[in-house]
Amino acid sequence: MFPALLLCGVLAAGQSAEPAPNPAGPTRPASPTDVSPQPVPGPAPAAPATNPLDSPAAAPARVTASDMPSPAQPPVAGPNGPPALPKDPLSLVAAEEVQAPAQEAAISLPASLFPSPSDQASAPKAPAKEYRRAMPSPWNSPPIPGSEYQGYPIIGVPPDYYMWPVMKLLQGTYVGDALASQRIRFYGWVTGEVNMSSSRNSNTPESYWIRPNTIDMDQVIFRFERTEDTVQTDHIDWGFRSTLLYGIDYRYTTAGGWFSDQLLKHNSLYGWDPTEQYFDLYVPWVAQGMVVRIGRWIACPDIETQFAPDNYMGSHSILFTFDTYTQTGVMLTFKLSDQWTFQAAVHSGTDMAPWYKGSLFTPAAGIRWVSKDNNNAFYGWLNAINSAEFRRFDQYGQPMGHDNFNYMVGTWEHRFNPLLVTKTEAYMMWQRNAVLGGTPSAGPIKQFGGGGGIGPDITGVTETFGVLNYTIWQLGKKDFLTFRNEWWRDTDGERSGFPSTYTSNAIGLTHNFTPNFQVRPEIDYFRSWNTPAFDNGHRKNEFMLATDFTLRF
Repeated sequence: MFPALLLCGVLAAGQSAEPAPNPAGPTRPASPTDVSPQPVPGPAPAAPATNPLDSPAAAPARVTASDMPSPAQPPVAGPNGPPALPKDPLSLVAAEEVQAPAQEAAISLPASLFPSPSDQASAPKAPAKEYRRAMPSPWNSPPIPGSEYQGYPIIGVPPDYYMWPVMKLLQGTYVGDALASQRIRFYGWVTGEVNMSSSRNSNTPESYWIRPNTIDMDQVIFRFERTEDTVQTDHIDWGFRSTLLYGIDYRYTTAGGWFSDQLLKHNSLYGWDPTEQYFDLYVPWVAQGMVVRIGRWIACPDIETQFAPDNYMGSHSILFTFDTYTQTGVMLTFKLSDQWTFQAAVHSGTDMAPWYKGSLFTPAAGIRWVSKDNNNAFYGWLNAINSAEFRRFDQYGQPMGHDNFNYMVGTWEHRFNPLLVTKTEAYMMWQRNAVLGGTPSAGPIKQFGGGGGIGPDITGVTETFGVLNYTIWQLGKKDFLTFRNEWWRDTDGERSGFPSTYTSNAIGLTHNFTPNFQVRPEIDYFRSWNTPAFDNGHRKNEFMLATDFTLRF
């Protein structure tokens, strides 16, 4: 190698009469981590050399593996690799004979050809720039599910490209490559649970684990999605999500008109639900970005309106149990700045499809704020603005109806540090001329709860309100603890079926054995202070020791 390069220098030198001395010494091109060429002591030339190896711009760049974004991480801007060398140095000499002036005969060999160990160790690293147009993530995920303050969608956060096992299996196939080229993913999970409870017949009004002292399959999820890129600002982008759920949890996600006969007519224990079915259009030129969502989405801004692995515990608070789960309509999200987001929606009522008998035109609006120091965030919604009158109609050959409460809900989050976070949610719900127990099921009465048709009337305005706190403490790379405490009041029983004040206290541990397998044991204590509400109205207290497990695919 070295004799060939020496021969190049001799041949090039023969093209000029006298090479000029270089008082500054030969120069080498900037390495990937250099800011500018570094001088080496020695004689200086009269004019700079034109050898292509002396110009970083003239050398083709090489992208190294470290420059490529990991599927699990947002893309980052990394430095290019060192200049690639030509296979035949003599071809460079021939090119110089044509292009270079006669007096520029000196050839300089780039120092990066022969880097010393000390050069490699001391070379400064160019800082990586995250592909992002939003406030920094306040904590790491995993092990805590989600690395952002609540918001849905958050404009400026890079799309999630992580490949779960099914997509990894498809890599290299025609189908897998076609999906990946369009940023389309297919994935899902299976979540099951086992519990030991002080109740004998039913754990309600606790959810989702309604059958005491048994094993159940909570949910099997199949998801097909494309996430729009809202970091870029030069073109319109689009996305979609289709999520299908099967399991016992469908009883809490069902919306009237979305294949709801399984629950509202038959009171089936297991069923399926197309929980998320929406299309997104991202327009970067409205405000600092706008997303138009059309379809059925999970309601904002509750802590627990997530699927199993995205929640902090397997069980749920009573406050969440009787809240809205999905809405169907059109939602607009506007990024005003990195700190402020405004949202407005029109939907067909709480947990109702537009074609359902009880549906009605319902505006809603929300706002999201994150503090400059990134330690606090607030997300609040007026989730339904309409008559708040319980919807009455005949269905399945009998009088039926559907809840139509209006409510204000908000969540405040505080980060003590990246390992310790607390979230507090509160809502105020009201409804006119409701019925005891809320939306009825015409199916048969079952031991685990539900069925029996519409309940007694509650005249006038009735109110339901409460406050809930989650505190999450990360213990390590695979584990975190969760503390949950709540106070909730159902004034006339419009939601739970039992007029009472409720409290609950729970602690749970989440351990991720692998990125694809998670176990969450927990201990829960629930109390109805005014009347027996648990175990189908036979107990004021309920104690439960339980765990769930999730396997992703």
